[in-house]
Amino acid sequence: MTPLPKRKLSKGRRDRRRAHDALKAQNLVQCSNCGEMRLPHTACPSCGFYKGREIVKVEND
Repeated sequence: MTPLPKRKLSKGRRDRRRAHDALKAQNLVQCSNCGEMRLPHTACPSCGFYKGREIVKVEND
């Protein structure tokens, strides 16, 4: 048999453990080339530029 807890965890102890489980909003910055919102320190997914240089070739539909 597997071990079981001796006592029931209180609601306060359970909720304190789960206090850090909430989702956090992403930190987005504006692309200096096209103005779209993107993640910091990454190439822009819409234009392919990073720090003023074209890093990724993006095909326009």
